[in-house]
Amino acid sequence: MKRSLLWLALGGLALFAALIGYRLGVLGKSTEAPIPVAPKIPIFDLVLTGLDAKPQSLAQWRGKILVINYWATWCHPCREEMPGFSRLQEKFRDKGVQFVGISIDDAAKIIEFQKETPVSYPLLIGSMEIMKSSADLGNTRQALPFTAVFDREGRLAATKLGRLSESELERQLKDLISR
Repeated sequence: MKRSLLWLALGGLALFAALIGYRLGVLGKSTEAPIPVAPKIPIFDLVLTGLDAKPQSLAQWRGKILVINYWATWCHPCREEMPGFSRLQEKFRDKGVQFVGISIDDAAKIIEFQKETPVSYPLLIGSMEIMKSSADLGNTRQALPFTAVFDREGRLAATKLGRLSESELERQLKDLISR
């Protein structure tokens, strides 16, 4: 009996030692597979479709402070922030600020939306690939609304996932304009 208890204790001790050795061997090492990183898409290389079905390159606004808002007609917070964005577009247009709305809707829905809620900046149609590319800008949740602000050199200056208040964005724009 003593002998079987001794073997059982030694077996348990060996199992415990093996477990400790395994844990120490993997300590500090990642056991997860590396997450593939999507290639960065330079914002001025994007070409989208306008509501007139013609291609629109974001490069046409190079050198401006560019505010890109990813939105959809069915997104209530998106719809709420757009009138404020229109006011800011009008206020800062002469200071080199350009807003662009990128929607994942079809043109007919966007045109209908614009009849109800006039917008003073271009609304372009993006694909799901364009929406996925917003992850490179920080929209890892792929949620709406998402706004990215670029300085005059095309560097990402600020992002916001969720509704962006007019006053908060106005402060950011004033700061970028004064640089």
